[in-house]
Amino acid sequence: MKALTVATRRGELAIAQTQMVIAALRARHPELEVRIHEMTTTGDKDRRTALWDLKDTGFFTSRLEEALLAGEADFAVHSLKDLPTQEREGLALTAIWDRRWPQDCLLARQPVGSLDELPDSARVGTSSLRRAAQLRHLRPDLRLVPLRGNVQTRIRKLGTTGLDAIILARAGLERLGLAELISFTFDPKQFIPAPAQGALTIQTRSDDESTVAIVRSIDDELSRALALAERQVLVTMKCGCHAPVGAYAEGGEGAMEMHAFISDIGGRNIIRKQSRGPVSQALELGERVARELLDAGGREILRELEREQGKGELRTQ
Repeated sequence: MKALTVATRRGELAIAQTQMVIAALRARHPELEVRIHEMTTTGDKDRRTALWDLKDTGFFTSRLEEALLAGEADFAVHSLKDLPTQEREGLALTAIWDRRWPQDCLLARQPVGSLDELPDSARVGTSSLRRAAQLRHLRPDLRLVPLRGNVQTRIRKLGTTGLDAIILARAGLERLGLAELISFTFDPKQFIPAPAQGALTIQTRSDDESTVAIVRSIDDELSRALALAERQVLVTMKCGCHAPVGAYAEGGEGAMEMHAFISDIGGRNIIRKQSRGPVSQALELGERVARELLDAGGREILRELEREQGKGELRTQ
């Protein structure tokens, strides 16, 4: 068996996740050799621009996809939530794996057990419009502060920039062995995460049959169904992955439940929908929930978001 090359972003979390994928592949293919090709993406280079102001989609993933297409790597490991919903021609999401810990969580300077326990007008760091909208809906008094950087950088800023708390994805903290820093974890049915949050995907060239066969061996059927159902909400609504839209699916034994929302930036007009259905119809369930959101006022919210973005008026604070 030839040695394979995996493309991954630089950074401790990306490397940790890639090593987990390699270990899973070697458990199925003990003779497999894998070289890691670390790459710097547009999103890694630009740590100051707010996510919604970056002009292109795929700013954390495009460079890795280009490496695949150019033959510089045989497969790439991504956090699925970072991948644009429009798949690039010639590439495939060959495996979706380890969809765990999809929730958001809060890290605070002082011990708290819920959002209500943060002090009045607490300064909370996040650069996610989705998180900001839900925070504003739940606690309009909070002062939201833009926060960029890798996990360790954001944790460091909690202690050095006067922030009272920051919001992070639980999966990253768990995979880095930093779960003890979590003050509390949000209920994903109430504080809805990003579509496909927590899921890893392994991307290959569609026509690379030998690599596809190896990578497909770790594809998890339920993880695929749930994560793609969540992504279908974005596909149907035709909104970017950084819009204030969230989707969370859970399921087992053939059935699944979907929770999704869309909100204006201020969290004043927040629309929620939920539905149940068979796992075998996961994409249809995601599409149905998305259309219900659009019909309930989501189209008007998306139009207003486009106007605000055109004027440069999107802000977390």
